[in-house]
Amino acid sequence: MAVHESDVCIIGGGITAAMVAEKLATLRPNLSMIVVEAGKSLFDVENRADYRKRSLDYGENQWPGDYVADQSADGIISRTMAVGGSALHWGGVCNRFSEEDTRLKSMYGLAVDWPITWTELEKYYCEAERRLGVSGEPGPLKEDARSEPYPMAPMNMSFNLIQLKAWADKSGTPFWTTPQAKNTVNGYGGRSICLRCNTCEICPTGARYSPDYTFKQLLAAKRIQLHDNTLVRKLDLDERSSRIAVAHAAKQDGTGGTDEYRARIFVLASGYTWSPHLLLLSANSRFPTGLANRSDHVGRYMTGHLAYQTTVDADLKIYPGMNEQHSLISRKYFRCAPNTPYVRHDLRVWENGGGRTPRLRAADGSLLLGDALLDDWRTRTTRGTARVRGYFDVHPDPDSRLTLSPTAKNRWGDPLPVVRHKIDSASEARQAATRIHLEQVFATMATANDGRMGNVSGLSYQDHPAGGCRMGADPATSVVDSHGRAHDHENLFVVGSPTLPTGGCTNGTLTFVALALRSADAIARA
Repeated sequence: MAVHESDVCIIGGGITAAMVAEKLATLRPNLSMIVVEAGKSLFDVENRADYRKRSLDYGENQWPGDYVADQSADGIISRTMAVGGSALHWGGVCNRFSEEDTRLKSMYGLAVDWPITWTELEKYYCEAERRLGVSGEPGPLKEDARSEPYPMAPMNMSFNLIQLKAWADKSGTPFWTTPQAKNTVNGYGGRSICLRCNTCEICPTGARYSPDYTFKQLLAAKRIQLHDNTLVRKLDLDERSSRIAVAHAAKQDGTGGTDEYRARIFVLASGYTWSPHLLLLSANSRFPTGLANRSDHVGRYMTGHLAYQTTVDADLKIYPGMNEQHSLISRKYFRCAPNTPYVRHDLRVWENGGGRTPRLRAADGSLLLGDALLDDWRTRTTRGTARVRGYFDVHPDPDSRLTLSPTAKNRWGDPLPVVRHKIDSASEARQAATRIHLEQVFATMATANDGRMGNVSGLSYQDHPAGGCRMGADPATSVVDSHGRAHDHENLFVVGSPTLPTGGCTNGTLTFVALALRSADAIARA
């Protein structure tokens, strides 16, 4: 058994781990840091163009080896487990939450207030955007005013998106493009400019931010040690205090080896599933229901948001393959007057897979090649299709939770997680009104442009999930404080998505990163 010692041991190798390690390397250059990741190091950017091609040609997995075969969870959205985590293949959308999310209880009598002010959070949003390299345009609403400009100018709109924006604006709702963690300046963060390859889930140029780039830079500068293929199975306490003394880990390389990690500070950066899971696995005689769990809140208040969506046929010329992931957003409905029915959502517009595809034969059966194919494709009078979605705000019930499976185990015999989301009664009661409101918004967008709206459907899962170690000022109703420090263990920090009390109504990654960067400040002072 190998024993490793460091000042800081970071458990997890995703985007929040990368951001915390990068910031600590600047704030405390003499700190020794070890990052422990259960999956592999996929440091193979030179192969990603080939992975992309094989995916397009044959439908192959774009990220071979990005999971651990027996390490899964019932109810999880993504099984990705590798150095870089889910942000290896994220779309790069970097929307912010709004002030309402931090003041739900005081403004509306709903859920809880966050233990952090909007002004404080906004400062860390700016830092997150700088570190990730976000390109974007400021929105027109004064409530969304920024204290700093985006680091880079927004991505250029494709021909398709220009048509869709003109179409969407006719409804009277203001739209602008989503901010993206993609370079519009060559060399930002040492990465290429975006070439709009239309395969953002595997970026062959390095334009989209990915945590593996940060880890490689930290390794090259000898600021961290990275131990991959190493699953942390349990945390143990110091015999004379409630401090975490050691993390017990198993090598996943087939050798059957075990490691111990001893550190002054432990940082749990394993996401909304694996962070609470490890705390529950680490139960002992002093904490029989799991570490950091005197409040019985570890694994509770799992959160995210739901959505209603539709498609609209419109008199638009839309061509497939034109940076389809870049979309439009309206934040008009992000806020809700306190004296009106509570309905909050973002509103998104994408092209729907192009809408029109080229054909190899004309109506008379003649073969179309070269210019003839392109001319036919451009001039056929078919209608384009837009995809419209509204992510709406719901709040978690205490029984929205992660538990340990009574039957499913990994190769080491550890119970695997079971995730079951449940919204609270107030969210459930207003869901019908939210659907009616969004159906009216969708219909207005369709009729303003002589469009035909399709069926409205809802998500069957909560997207952009978070929670399980929610932050709060009261140790009786939360797991960590506003900096992610566990109420029960002074040298344990939980960072990123698990700490969110509520899931907002838009993409959460930028918020996870902002909160993790704020945690890094506290870790540096510890």
